[in-house]
Amino acid sequence: MPRFSANLSMLFGEHDFLDRFDAAARAGFKGVEYIGPYDHAPDVVAARLKKNGLSQVLFNLPAGDWAKGERGIAMLPERVPEFRQSVAKAITYAHALGCEQVNCLAGIAPQGADRLVLENVFAENLAFAAEKLEQAGIRLLIEPINTRDIPGFFLNYSDQALALIDRIGSKNLFLQYDIYHMQIMEGDLARTIEANLNRIAHIQLADNPGRHEPGTGEINYPFLYDHIDRIGYAGWVGAEYKPKAGTEAGLGWFKELAGQGSAAA
Repeated sequence: MPRFSANLSMLFGEHDFLDRFDAAARAGFKGVEYIGPYDHAPDVVAARLKKNGLSQVLFNLPAGDWAKGERGIAMLPERVPEFRQSVAKAITYAHALGCEQVNCLAGIAPQGADRLVLENVFAENLAFAAEKLEQAGIRLLIEPINTRDIPGFFLNYSDQALALIDRIGSKNLFLQYDIYHMQIMEGDLARTIEANLNRIAHIQLADNPGRHEPGTGEINYPFLYDHIDRIGYAGWVGAEYKPKAGTEAGLGWFKELAGQGSAAA
């Protein structure tokens, strides 16, 4: 079965952020991911990983002011210097945490902005980041996100992301495929994952509707687990969902899979 990492920005919210590492380990997870570690010193986060024997699977490049609704700055012309400085910051954290990949959120397009200008800025920033991260031994990922949860988000479809990857031409730029977002935007999940397997560096999940645990909605997760095993996906699958009734109460899906094999390993 797939290896699942706990997204600590959504799971174990009953605890303070640093205590979520302990809770994830107690629940059986071996890997963690989250929006970003930047509110804490690198050595503090690294200590929690080490204490719990956890792998740092993924986090995002600094995405602007999250509390004020920003969801990435990579395609904003006026934020290019800030973006490029943020790459160095992410590298510092990734090395301290032993993290081999980071995700770049495109951001929300300003109303009335020229999308071609935004795409050009995004492409230039991605080329810059992919090169710097490659030199540091870290993969760069980009993630399409649905327009229902984040209206105006710039990157929305697998084909759109893959076209950008082709345009940039870096061997260090990959797709982060979120099953929940792509079920809303395009469907055809199994075929898309298989067709682009060598370009997908990370998968995330939640069920639809509601963005809750697997098994609470319309997505046939048992089929998808078997499918990604069969086609040879070797990466992690991030559990990035909103627990319907508390994290621990909703982990039946994970415990059942862990009992079958290597879901947590």
